[in-house]
Amino acid sequence: MLLAIDCGNTNTVFSIWDGSEFLCTLRTSTHHARTADAYFTWYSTLVKHYGIQADITDVIISSTVPRVVFNLRVFADRFFGCRPLVVGKPDCLLPNPPRVDAGTQVGPDRLVNAAGAYDRHGGNLIVIDFGTATTFDVVSDDGAYIGGVIAPGVNLSLEALHMAAAALPHVDISHPDKVIGTNTVACMQSGVFWGYVGLVREICHRIREERDRGMKLVATGGLAPLFQQSVDLFDEMEDDLTMHGLTVIHRHNKENANI
Repeated sequence: MLLAIDCGNTNTVFSIWDGSEFLCTLRTSTHHARTADAYFTWYSTLVKHYGIQADITDVIISSTVPRVVFNLRVFADRFFGCRPLVVGKPDCLLPNPPRVDAGTQVGPDRLVNAAGAYDRHGGNLIVIDFGTATTFDVVSDDGAYIGGVIAPGVNLSLEALHMAAAALPHVDISHPDKVIGTNTVACMQSGVFWGYVGLVREICHRIREERDRGMKLVATGGLAPLFQQSVDLFDEMEDDLTMHGLTVIHRHNKENANI
């Protein structure tokens, strides 16, 4: 079985893939000082709790936090006896290598999302990921990542408002009943919610205009359902896109005898 690990700036997700479906998905906060032993204690406790019988033979890692990769490598080697694939490293082959400026390092999460989206929806896509940052990944007709856009994440914007303006409280993002707020919290929620709706629409419009073609919008990330249910922004929504992308990249390496 495959253990797919996606380490983001805020959360780290482990999913067990049996070749046809994910048996379970486990989530913890990202912490660069977490040791291999601590990972295993957390992982094994939850797997036992869910009653999962998982004989892990392979591990693949995507991490936007470089400092955690070493301990995750040790975790895979010590407890599963395997050398993990790490997306973005030279020995991890991609189904369709990115086409970007020479010397540019593309975030592993963006490469994984591109691979997963292409496998499910074909090419000519814009993948919007609502994470710590809100990213727009442009996927070409042949499935290659060819560039994109990075904007501050929704919760990051709310936190910045709270931190920078002493009179503004911390609020959670929600779909406001009205655009015009009649109290401070409603004003902030309206500004952030409708501001991000406008951001998504305008950026996607300009990408399509620049590419001179229609493009399917695929959304993922924790806040994607909120925007989709409220204003129907996207053509497709995927809650497991990154994990699916990791299985696609792992399969590609297996087929090419890289592992």
